[in-house]
Amino acid sequence: MTQSRQEKAAETQQALKTAALRVFADRGYLNTKITDITAAAGRAAGSFYNHFASKEELLQSLLQDLAAAGDRHAEADDHSPDFSDPDAVRYHVAGYWTFARDHAPVLRAVSQAALVSPDFARMIGHFAVQQRADIADHVEGFADKGLQLPSTPDATLAMMFLLIQSLLSAVEEGSVELTDEQAVDGLTRFVYRGITGRDY
Repeated sequence: MTQSRQEKAAETQQALKTAALRVFADRGYLNTKITDITAAAGRAAGSFYNHFASKEELLQSLLQDLAAAGDRHAEADDHSPDFSDPDAVRYHVAGYWTFARDHAPVLRAVSQAALVSPDFARMIGHFAVQQRADIADHVEGFADKGLQLPSTPDATLAMMFLLIQSLLSAVEEGSVELTDEQAVDGLTRFVYRGITGRDY
């Protein structure tokens, strides 16, 4: 059965995205040229511009894919939204760690793009704010349970995310040696104790 023009276009667009992820992971976003992406995708150099106006637009598309994947993950499982429960903290630490691992090439590329692009710097900021807003209710009602957060709810969640991101970077760079399970265990204990003052 012959492919329609629309199907071929979708296939080429996906091939370019997949190739971009490989090349970004290998060379870094800032060192990657459009011709590197088309060569890795096995496509003609000019075909890129039938789908994306620039390397930046392709990265924006990858970021949208990542956000959609995050939404699907958040909706997939039933879980406790109460961070006074250590299992709820572990669920979110493990979920974010795995998600960030799975999408590391995009997250790294966006961080690199933010060094030279105010637009991408704003995107990262907006993405982080949205992440915290999505789980803001997870630290509500702490005072009623006799617990005191280390800072404001938003700042407390920011500390959690920044801690996970920093440790993940260290593990991926090889300056800290941990298995994924060890990382999740340690982070869960650290975050739970920091948020609640209780031992895990």
